[in-house]
Amino acid sequence: QVQVVESGGDLVQAGGSLRLSCAYSGSVFSIVDMGWYRQAPGKQRELVAVITSGGRTNYLESVQGRFTISRDNAKRTVYLQMNSLKPEDTAVYYCNVNYVSYLGARGNSWGQGTQVTVSS
Repeated sequence: QVQVVESGGDLVQAGGSLRLSCAYSGSVFSIVDMGWYRQAPGKQRELVAVITSGGRTNYLESVQGRFTISRDNAKRTVYLQMNSLKPEDTAVYYCNVNYVSYLGARGNSWGQGTQVTVSS
């Protein structure tokens, strides 16, 4: 089983920056992709950014140019650098890991979430 832990959420003023971290542990054969999602009160969870095993990235249009996803394979960690934050970025941010186990089965794990609050 894969455990996922996020950190880095905080209260920040509009225009500020934050870096979220997501570390995974457990036995995996390979990582398919790792992504950051967010969920604001009363809204559905949405994909913010994803990075594949090959290093390809994809972003939610509203964060394009402001957020950057990256990873450190040796540390089993994915990061989300968030710049020029806006009040509408306020949400709980979740990390998701898609992986393949040593048995060849696909797996998917979520972290507990980290709160990002952007004040105007």
